[in-house]
Amino acid sequence: MWQRGRMHPSFPVDADLALVGGGGAASLVLAALDRHDVTGLRVAVVDPVHKRGQDRTWAFWGLPGDDLDPMLSASWSQVDVVTPAGRRVLTLDPLRYAMLRSAPVYDRAAAAERRLDAVRISAPAGELHDDGERVTVRDPDGRDLVRAGWVLDSRPRRPRRPGRTSWLQHFRGWWLAADRPTFDRQRAVLMDFRTPQPDRGVSFGYVLPVDDRFALVEYTEFGPQLLDDAGYDAALRGYAGLLGLDLTALRVREVEDGVIPMTDGPFDSRPSPRVVRLGTAGGATRPSTGFTFSAMLRQADQVARALAAGRPPVPAPAYPGRHLWMDAVALRALDRGHVGGVEFFERLFDRNPPERVLRFLDGVTSPVEDLAVMRSSPLLPMTGAVLGDAAGRLRARLRR
Repeated sequence: MWQRGRMHPSFPVDADLALVGGGGAASLVLAALDRHDVTGLRVAVVDPVHKRGQDRTWAFWGLPGDDLDPMLSASWSQVDVVTPAGRRVLTLDPLRYAMLRSAPVYDRAAAAERRLDAVRISAPAGELHDDGERVTVRDPDGRDLVRAGWVLDSRPRRPRRPGRTSWLQHFRGWWLAADRPTFDRQRAVLMDFRTPQPDRGVSFGYVLPVDDRFALVEYTEFGPQLLDDAGYDAALRGYAGLLGLDLTALRVREVEDGVIPMTDGPFDSRPSPRVVRLGTAGGATRPSTGFTFSAMLRQADQVARALAAGRPPVPAPAYPGRHLWMDAVALRALDRGHVGGVEFFERLFDRNPPERVLRFLDGVTSPVEDLAVMRSSPLLPMTGAVLGDAAGRLRARLRR
């Protein structure tokens, strides 16, 4: 049930910090603890699965030259946004768009575990009991596994209450290998809206080339309904056709699937005094896009900095309150059909500098920049969505 370089005498394990869930969010925290040279901390990781290898891909934008650079599979200073009206090439300077696969992140987390002499408990976590001084992590049968000063919980959770609008970002990607030069290594396709659009929602494809013979080609939808396997494969074949790819001459080396919530329902990032939630459960997923990685990275860095300084490991909110309000309005407008998804994103990229758009999607723009983003959206439909959102909030308060 437990793993460590030396035998541990008994349960519950005593720790200063327990990570419940060992996926991307916890791995980034462990890597950040290593990066900030945190010492003297008793750490426990509770997860029945020890994550290894390539099980997911993260794409994100940021400034080059950070700690992630040695782990990147590829990065691009230019990306394409494609609509039926044409192709727009975005120069991202000073930012870059980057692709990070999971294996090097898990490897770095494992190295950090060894340096910290962390205890890994290969069991599922159940209830967390927080008495205000210590947190007891129990398994589903009620047995005590860990007693910790702080718990960082990254297990998936539903919002505290259902959102007024609840969509999903759902996708399937094929890692395609070719025997001859096929892909443009110099540019990624960020969003390609030439895909057939669903009745309710928005779809797009994208291409992340590692080199001219190997790339991730993916189909994504934002909307309320998932597809079946045949639906995703048909959508991918159709998108490959739009790209001019001959699938009979390519090999599918790997398949990636995912479903990420897009909702204005609130998440409890601090459910009790000494429990902090990270990742999607801690509000790291941007409601209007489903993007999560950049906020997880910020959370991990803030946690590590706090622990290195002897402070409580409590990160700042993943996004400003005004951004969550803007996301709720945008989701409502898209869901009710006040504005089309392709039109919404086309205007966003057409009427703002690329850096502003990407920084906005990451949740790090200033109020002045946010106003510029708002002015780029269709005025009358978005005004209707603002009024509808206000009425929905009032009805929810009256019901409560």
